[in-house]
Amino acid sequence: MTEIKKNRVLSGIQPTGNLHLGNYLGAIKNWVNLNNDSECFFCIVDLHAITTWPKFDDLTTASREVLAGMIASGVCPKKSTIFIQSHIPEHSELAWIINCVSRIGWLNRMTQFKDKAGKNREKVSSGLMVYPNLMAADILLYKATHVPTGEDQKQHLELTRDIAQKFNTDMGSLIFPLPEPIIQGPATRVMSLRDGNQKMSKSDISDMTRINLIDSNDLISDKIKKAKTDSGGFPVNEMELEERSEIRNLINIYSSISGHTIELIIDKFSSSGFSHFKTELTEILINEISPIRQVIIELMEDSQELDKILYDGAKKASLIAKPVMKEVYNAIGFIRREGL
Repeated sequence: MTEIKKNRVLSGIQPTGNLHLGNYLGAIKNWVNLNNDSECFFCIVDLHAITTWPKFDDLTTASREVLAGMIASGVCPKKSTIFIQSHIPEHSELAWIINCVSRIGWLNRMTQFKDKAGKNREKVSSGLMVYPNLMAADILLYKATHVPTGEDQKQHLELTRDIAQKFNTDMGSLIFPLPEPIIQGPATRVMSLRDGNQKMSKSDISDMTRINLIDSNDLISDKIKKAKTDSGGFPVNEMELEERSEIRNLINIYSSISGHTIELIIDKFSSSGFSHFKTELTEILINEISPIRQVIIELMEDSQELDKILYDGAKKASLIAKPVMKEVYNAIGFIRREGL
C-alpha cells in the first residue's frame, strides 16, 4: 500500500492563460502557505479544459502562462510537485474506472453541470457531464488527504468522498482515504468587478470585470475606479454587506490582501466614503501585483525552462500515480500489463 504523509494536498487549475485576481486570492495565494507545511501536488488540468470542445484556449501557451503565474506568486517547484494532468496517463485510466463506480444519479445532482450546460444539456460534451469523475480521479490518484475547496467545489469533493467510500466498500479494502476540505477565507470566491453575483472569470467578455496578474498599474487603477458599487454610502456594519454584493466583494478583496478584518475596514472607511476606499484598494493591489507581473514577464521569456519544470514535476507525480494505479488494478483483478 502506498504510504502518505499526514497531510497530502492536491489542487488543480485550468490552463486558461494569464491568471486573474480570483485565481490568485481564491487558490494560489493559499497554495503558497500550504506548500510550506504539507506535501503538495498542484496540477494544471488540461484534460478538464477540453470539456468545452471545440472551444478552448491555446493549451501550450495557456499552460505555460498559468505555471509562470503560479511561480511568480510564490508557489515553489522545489517544495511542491507541479505538473500537467495529461502528462500522467493514470489520470485518464482511473477516471474510466471511476466512471464505472460513480452513479448517474450522483452526477445528475451536480449543480455546476446544470449551470454550465444551461438549456443546451443535450448538446454539451459528455465530458462535461463526467467532469466531476475526472476531478475525483485527480484527487484519489495521489491519495490526497486534503483539498483546498471553495464554495462552488464543495459538492464535487463530497462526490469524491462518496466514490472513494463506494470503491473501498466494493473492493473490501481501504484503498483510498476520504479527502477532507480545506476551506479558505472570505475571498475564496472573488466576484466580478461589474456584477457581485457572478464569479470573476476570464470567460467574461469584458476585461473590465477582472484584475489580471499582468495588468499594468494604470489599468488596475482604472478598473478599480470603474468597479461597480451602488448609490448607498459606505457601509457602517457587516450586516449591510449581505444585500450589497459589489461592496462586499471589494471589501473582501481588500481584507484578503491587507490581512485586515472586515470590521476594521468598515471602521476605517465608513466616514470617508468610497473614493478614499478605492484609492487605498488600488494602492494595495498595485503593491501586491506589480512584483508578480514582472516575474511572469521574465519567466515567459524562457519556455524551455518552464517546460522542464513541468517535465520534472511529471516524473515526481508518476512515482505516486503508478503504484496507486497498480493497487487499484490488483483490487479489481485486472491482469497487470508489463511495467505496472
